[in-house]
Amino acid sequence: MAAQPEGTPVWADAMFADPKGAEAFYGAVLGWTFGEAASEFGGYTQASKDGKAVAAIVPPPPGQEDRSAWVLYLATVDAEAAAERIRAAGGTLLMEPMKVGDFGSMAIARDPAGVLFGVWQADRHQGFELRDAPGSYGWAEVFTRDTAAANSFFPQVFPYRVRKIVDDKVDYSVHTLGDTPALGVMGMGPDVPSQVAPFVSVNFVVDDCDAAAGRVAQAGGQLVFGPMTSPFGRFASFVDPQGAAFSLIDPGAAEGEPPSTVEVG
Repeated sequence: MAAQPEGTPVWADAMFADPKGAEAFYGAVLGWTFGEAASEFGGYTQASKDGKAVAAIVPPPPGQEDRSAWVLYLATVDAEAAAERIRAAGGTLLMEPMKVGDFGSMAIARDPAGVLFGVWQADRHQGFELRDAPGSYGWAEVFTRDTAAANSFFPQVFPYRVRKIVDDKVDYSVHTLGDTPALGVMGMGPDVPSQVAPFVSVNFVVDDCDAAAGRVAQAGGQLVFGPMTSPFGRFASFVDPQGAAFSLIDPGAAEGEPPSTVEVG
């Protein structure tokens, strides 16, 4: 299989102190099923939807049991080279590039404002086997208090072009690969509590956002925002029972015209 273009979102995983609890929650909300935990990779467990890989969960290392969060991985053809670009652009490597068996190579980093993300150089594991369909990855957004830093940093690491929404009421940019949207960047306003660290919000696709929000509540998750309808779909943001932020979106319920954008940078 041909390598995905540099910077393409290709995988998402999260650490949970209670992996079985996470399996029960996301199984109820998104219809995921789970394989056997891979003991040789720290209990890494792949999630599937309709038999196709969509994400994974893993227990945290000792001492990090309180750090549940989804991590988005961006494609690279050379993890070592991507790590050098991250450093040169002012980012920090939390995990140096390492091989993961014959699946591929990975690294974990933070941008200058503290946003956590991963890079993935695929070998046998090519990433999402299903996306843009109910129960799978659909979109992701960097939530940060320094959008200028994000809009400068990520295009130095990946070949993104940046288009900013023309609207004084919202600080939102889209990073594209050619003409294909790859990643959003949203400014965290004063309404976001100061203790909320910058993060990447992973959006999973559903076919009815309101019904899915009901499943989240029934399974013990907390609604943070929405549901609301936009030109891109009806969406809502949540925190799962172990504190990991995520969003759900129904692209089929989109209403209105997409906003105007202008290229910047």
